[in-house]
Amino acid sequence: MSTLSEEVRRRRTFAIISHPDAGKTTLTEKLLLYGGAVHLAGSVKARRAQRHATSDWMKMEQERGISVTSSVLQFDYRGFRVNLLDTPGHQDFSEDTYRTLVAADSAVMLLDNRKGVEEQTRKLFNVCKLRRTPVFTVVNKCDRPGEDPFQLLDDVEADLGVACYPVTWPVLDGDRFVGVYDRRRDLVLRFRRGEDHGQSRVETDALALDDPALEDTIGAATLERLREEVELLDAAGAPYDEAAVRAGTLSPTFFASALTNFGVEPFFRTFLDLAPAPVPRETTEGEVSPEHDAFSGFVFKIQANLDPKHRDRIAFLRVCSGRFEAGADVSNLRSGKPLRLAQPQSFLARDRQAVEEAWPGDVVGIHDRGSLRIGDTLTDGDIGEYRDIPRFSPEHFARVRIGDPLRRKHLDTGLRQLSEEGAAQVFYAESIAGPAPIVGAVGPLQFDVLLHRLEHEYGVSATLERLPYVAARWVTGPTAEIERVAGGYDRVQVTDSRDRPLILFQSTWSLQKTEANEAEVLGFHSVAP
Repeated sequence: MSTLSEEVRRRRTFAIISHPDAGKTTLTEKLLLYGGAVHLAGSVKARRAQRHATSDWMKMEQERGISVTSSVLQFDYRGFRVNLLDTPGHQDFSEDTYRTLVAADSAVMLLDNRKGVEEQTRKLFNVCKLRRTPVFTVVNKCDRPGEDPFQLLDDVEADLGVACYPVTWPVLDGDRFVGVYDRRRDLVLRFRRGEDHGQSRVETDALALDDPALEDTIGAATLERLREEVELLDAAGAPYDEAAVRAGTLSPTFFASALTNFGVEPFFRTFLDLAPAPVPRETTEGEVSPEHDAFSGFVFKIQANLDPKHRDRIAFLRVCSGRFEAGADVSNLRSGKPLRLAQPQSFLARDRQAVEEAWPGDVVGIHDRGSLRIGDTLTDGDIGEYRDIPRFSPEHFARVRIGDPLRRKHLDTGLRQLSEEGAAQVFYAESIAGPAPIVGAVGPLQFDVLLHRLEHEYGVSATLERLPYVAARWVTGPTAEIERVAGGYDRVQVTDSRDRPLILFQSTWSLQKTEANEAEVLGFHSVAP
């Protein structure tokens, strides 16, 4: 029987972060391919016409070819239990990504070899930096000509303030990507181009850099260039420092083409060796080790209707300490109520499997009847609540309209469940017909997803009337003062689902002026107090 410490040591829980179109979905599929979780990977070019990424289960994702929800992908590879937290690539869903990063122990930053660091990559890297999350870099799309590798790494270091240590280096025959040099193993890995467009594993020839046969394998000019570049890396590059990697100040870097599979397996093998196992996490009562005897974990995502046929609601729990057991009785520290961990499941995107136990680093799906919230701590011990689950103030607002008033009950149910997921936030403003629902989102594409899911999951055909507000603040203080301030120009008072008052503002200038002038009588909060 496995011990707690043994199970902790073999866990790797990580997320992939990137700008849209950097190839994140393709890389995810290829990691599943090499992990044996899938036996055939679909190419990006054929994706819409033939099949869809394993993680993109929602119909809208399939239609648009983008990822808009976080998925959990759990599989085994070379003795490791891998928990890959696949995140939305589109910036309008960064709120979901930020929460998922809290559940990860490390992150893989995927870069386009032509574009380097892009806006969304920069934002997500900064989230990791604030949390001191180790970041591993993969320069993708090396099958096509891109920026000079040395220049690209210089740009990353200048832009993000993190040193890069190339673990693999591209072997280039002119502009053609033919292999990688593995610096840790001192091996040149020459890839054989297959005929199936990256649907299966790539065959590789491995030769030492000083092997006389290498020149015949890659050519004299390519070998000379590679030796010069390796010499420059060894002389001028940053040395490898495990402590710096764990602190998030040094990023082990790899070069690959997820489309052709070139460089994917060398990255994955080395990443699992270098990436951290689960580490201690802070609670309101202090630091909790993953090897603590008490079971504990926190909810970082809630998904309704993961299986539309059964109208289920799944809370995704990151296990942080102890041993998770199916059917165990635990406490929800927020509500103080007991909870039985009934019918827990592990996931490979939409595919599920019942689990009897789980260990720190694992992500478990728990059936929820509406009692759980994002950020809830579940435990059978006295460890305090886990902190730093991010919440965000919406920046886009719209009033929800439905043509059939008889569907209002279904609308309210859908809005409540979707808001509890974090898909959008719901507010109410008084009208002649009663409280009219207003939805708030961090990004406008969330509105499209909201309407799509209301129609396909709740049978509600709705439209949205966009509102001119750009910021929201929860307010605390005397009711009369709140009403006075909310009655000013270019603002309106609403309430959230728990009847807490908010003020919506039409401009950041108005918000800042109001906060400055009224701070003595009212408290302003960007998230619910």
